[in-house]
Amino acid sequence: MRVAIASEGQNVSGHFGHCEAFAIYEVEAGKVLSQDVKPNPGHRPGYIPLFLKDLGVNVIIAGGMGEMAQQLFNENGIEVFVGVQGSCDDAIKHFVDGELRSTDSICHEHQYEGHCNE
Repeated sequence: MRVAIASEGQNVSGHFGHCEAFAIYEVEAGKVLSQDVKPNPGHRPGYIPLFLKDLGVNVIIAGGMGEMAQQLFNENGIEVFVGVQGSCDDAIKHFVDGELRSTDSICHEHQYEGHCNE
């Protein structure tokens, strides 16, 4: 299984579309086997779900995400966890341990510099 975390440095990004990069973790049998970082290819409507699908991603973790993006991820067979905060390492640990919970929060409005207001 491949898990992508929208990241800003070592932390989960507040909004996946404007994140710096995606930390991609290979997870198997409750363990992280490897980690890679892919730069964000740019925020274009509908593109990132396909980009991550092409990388074999099964799960996306982010702080915030719009409703349309969540639908596109789901249509591409990628499970969505939103409302996640803190370090990427903590997020993947909680995911592997089965403790990560999605808030199902939806970003309705986007402001400049990638900030998200609900």
